[in-house]
Amino acid sequence: MRADAVFEGGGMKGIALIGAITTMEVNGYQWENVAGTSAGSIVAALLAAGYRHQELRKIFDNLNFLNFLKRKGWQRVPYAGAAYGLLVQKGLYPADEIEKFVGELLRKKGILTFGDLPPSSLRIIASDISEGRMLVLPDDLPEFGIHPASFPVARAVRMSCSIPYFFQPYILNRRGKQHVIVDGALLSNFPVWLFDNNERPLWPSFGFRLLDENKKKKPQPTRGLYSFSKALVTTMLDAHDRQYVKKAEEVRTIFIPTLGYTAIDFSLNSAQKDELFESGRKAADQFLRQWDFNRYLVAYRSSKNAGKNGFLI
Repeated sequence: MRADAVFEGGGMKGIALIGAITTMEVNGYQWENVAGTSAGSIVAALLAAGYRHQELRKIFDNLNFLNFLKRKGWQRVPYAGAAYGLLVQKGLYPADEIEKFVGELLRKKGILTFGDLPPSSLRIIASDISEGRMLVLPDDLPEFGIHPASFPVARAVRMSCSIPYFFQPYILNRRGKQHVIVDGALLSNFPVWLFDNNERPLWPSFGFRLLDENKKKKPQPTRGLYSFSKALVTTMLDAHDRQYVKKAEEVRTIFIPTLGYTAIDFSLNSAQKDELFESGRKAADQFLRQWDFNRYLVAYRSSKNAGKNGFLI
């Protein structure tokens, strides 16, 4: 059974996506086109390269997220280094380690650039804060004079994962102007509509959304520069969990409880990772019990319901 998939960002909570993918693949789904934001972009890139749930589980079980938090040069100097990173480099840590991590995994499958993948099979979401707009990579790269087929997939993922304040942004140039590119979740954390068009789909397009149902959050300290940045970013990224999803998107979306964890819980232990994985697995299992593609087509993609549900057929 073929399907498209759009994976929401969520930083360290992204391990829950692997649990949901596991359930879907065990039930026979194979991915045709995939897209992702932030942590979802890592998952999407690996799926597009040919990784499957068994491999993904092993990768994320063994991953120490703290390895991404490495400073270079005199940025390693306590306090002064952090201040320099934020004020000059616009981020506490370079995002090189993310690009390196993803790049090494992709190379094992023979993937380096978007040209190594089937056309349109992978889309990565990033945010251009210079113009306040969402970027879809590689589609929007020609605007910056870059040939999409030549652009490294891992670099696009790095751009999508550049959580503001924590990771230094990526700079693209267009007509002599610098464009600052950061985490895609800043502007569009969940573009489940990405693979939709005006034609009746031949296979479903699923959304995978990380949902925080924990109503009682612990107050976050905001005394120092680091704690203030952490509180600001957590509030900004987790706000997407409370955004309304219209009915036509809700019925094809797997909502995964994130159990109170935040996007920047870099020190997750094995038990916490297992907890998030199981949450994703159970959420997808519950979704499949009520999912019916033909019923979805009649309700939301038929000509008589086109105007009512936001689709044109």
